[in-house]
Amino acid sequence: MTISALPAGVTAYKRTPVFDQDSLPAGLQREHRTKAGVWALIHVVEGSLRYRILEPPGEEILTPGTPGVVRPEQPHEVAAMGPMRMYVEFYSDRTVQGGPHTTQVL
Repeated sequence: MTISALPAGVTAYKRTPVFDQDSLPAGLQREHRTKAGVWALIHVVEGSLRYRILEPPGEEILTPGTPGVVRPEQPHEVAAMGPMRMYVEFYSDRTVQGGPHTTQVL
């Protein structure tokens, strides 16, 4: 199941660099998750990106203007679908210690 918007009250606190199909980290291409209380928006700047949510299962193709919303602790992965550029923005309603993921992915 995918959702199309962040909840009210969360604010952006971190952003990744822009990745392309060659620089997309392997950690983002395999199962990973954000920490408790951390939401994310996957922004595609150019091209398209496959966004797979593993629990509950769901998949969508992200394109410019159609970001993917990642819920806290939700296992997911992404895959480039040809040439593309993307970045991830992280949100929370509280102070988050350390990085936004439960394991090192970037």
